[in-house]
Amino acid sequence: MYVENERFVSGEMALTDSELQAWVESLSLACFGKPFLHEARFNPRLKTTGGRYHLGDHRIEMNPKHLIHGREVFGKIVLHELCHYHLHLEGKGYRHRDRDFKQLLAAVGGLRYAPRLPGQTKPKYMVHCLACGRRAFRQRQMQVDRYRCAQCGGRLKLEHVVAEQLNKGDGCLDDTE
Repeated sequence: MYVENERFVSGEMALTDSELQAWVESLSLACFGKPFLHEARFNPRLKTTGGRYHLGDHRIEMNPKHLIHGREVFGKIVLHELCHYHLHLEGKGYRHRDRDFKQLLAAVGGLRYAPRLPGQTKPKYMVHCLACGRRAFRQRQMQVDRYRCAQCGGRLKLEHVVAEQLNKGDGCLDDTE
């Protein structure tokens, strides 16, 4: 990914901030039937996250590194951020763990997790709950006897990750999920 006169280029895809703004506005109307009235722009300082919705000023920032995945996948990441945007403005559950968010994301076909970027490190450890079986991946080792499962309160077990255990989309431990 490189910047060419404020044009973010990655793979075969290239967009400026103004082109991104127009695209987000058109996706919002097409998929949600509602206008996007705030700012959308690229933030090249984002490392692994696909995008970010800001609650305070309602702007959306997108990671230009994810342009490498192509227009379809990048559009699904934009839809994810638009779900946060529209639900927050409507006063509904906009967080990842909320039912409203999960239902709207599935309805519009957005991605739950941003795909792994080339060169991004893979998690070394897997933490799973012995009671409910919930899995989470970690880069660093942790003392599992000091923590409990966020979902059911069960005991946790830490294991080294084997390549076959990694599924597409895994790789984040969000205690709010």
